Amino acid sequence: MSSAVKPLIGEVLPREAWDVLGTTPNAVLVDVRTRAEWAFVGVPDLTALNRPLLQVEWAQLPDMSMNPHFVGEVMEQLGDMVPEKLLFLCRSGVRSLRAAEAVQAHLASIDQNGICLNVTSGFEGDLNEDRHRGAKNGWKVEGLAWRQS
Repeated sequence: MSSAVKPLIGEVLPREAWDVLGTTPNAVLVDVRTRAEWAFVGVPDLTALNRPLLQVEWAQLPDMSMNPHFVGEVMEQLGDMVPEKLLFLCRSGVRSLRAAEAVQAHLASIDQNGICLNVTSGFEGDLNEDRHRGAKNGWKVEGLAWRQS
């Protein structure tokens, strides 16, 4: 059993994430889904908020193995700036929680401040009673801006 303590990650609903991105001057959204999800399901459109969208796969197809370079790729895309708040988004909020924990642990290890938040219910949301996504909750169901590539 590991004695390592996982960082505590805050959670926000998609509408709250939109509000954080709109009110926190340097907040950044990190979409951790796969390239296929970005291409076929769509991505958040943050144009109205004038915010960047980072796209870094947490897990990679075909076997959904963890991207061993995830934290490094996020940090590279951020450049010299560690935003006050980093929000993490996936399909339903599971992968994004793990991604947020990994980045928060890295930030702590290099004595950097930054709040990592998981967007619960994600982009497509939880399964409904018919076992379909996109009808119960999530970014798209909330009517938040998104686009298809």
